[in-house]
Amino acid sequence: MGVVFGAVPGENPLVRRVWSARCEASTGFTSVVKGSTMISFARFRGAVTVHVHGPETSAVRLDCPEGAEFFGVELRPGAYLPPYPPSGVVDMNDALLPTTSGDRIVLEGREWEMPTEQNVDVFVDRLARAGLLVLDPLVDEIRHGERPRAVSARTAQLRFRRAVGISHRKLLSIEQARQAARFLIAGGSIADAVAVGGYYDQPQLTRAMRWATGHSPGELRSLTSFLAF
Repeated sequence: MGVVFGAVPGENPLVRRVWSARCEASTGFTSVVKGSTMISFARFRGAVTVHVHGPETSAVRLDCPEGAEFFGVELRPGAYLPPYPPSGVVDMNDALLPTTSGDRIVLEGREWEMPTEQNVDVFVDRLARAGLLVLDPLVDEIRHGERPRAVSARTAQLRFRRAVGISHRKLLSIEQARQAARFLIAGGSIADAVAVGGYYDQPQLTRAMRWATGHSPGELRSLTSFLAF
């Protein structure tokens, strides 16, 4: 197998999951649509780079060189780093954080210890306490179907896009597609996946899976695992 991927739920409430990947052989893989900001760490040939990675609004084919290692945190929607607004890092337009020769991260004029996969939740905690990682609670209200009363509809839309990087409608379509794709990968039927994803019919499901994952529903059912999920 070219890419070995793993993920566990995050311990910090701002973190959806902590993930890791390593490339045992040079290979390609499909990065599927995502609705969250990620902080990721890449190690290749002795060098470490730190990225702030925003939502992805279409599936993208990427290459993974042999020996490359990655880990990171996927933040919950609405959690973001104010110095790097999500709208500025959408669709692979990553922000590359500066690092020192001693592998320390420079963020807002301060140096931060480079975390490991095992203690990255501690790094997240420290960023949050310093005000460098925040959560807009309005995002959860809108995602759960509540109508914010304290602000106008336009203000709510602007705050949502500022905190997430994409519109509520786009986030909803991404989450629906990911849910249907997970169902298919787990062996669910294509007919049932239409209902799981909230689609009108099978052709709409097929178009959504092609857009979101780069695969047809039938191809997803034949996969035993998928890097992005």
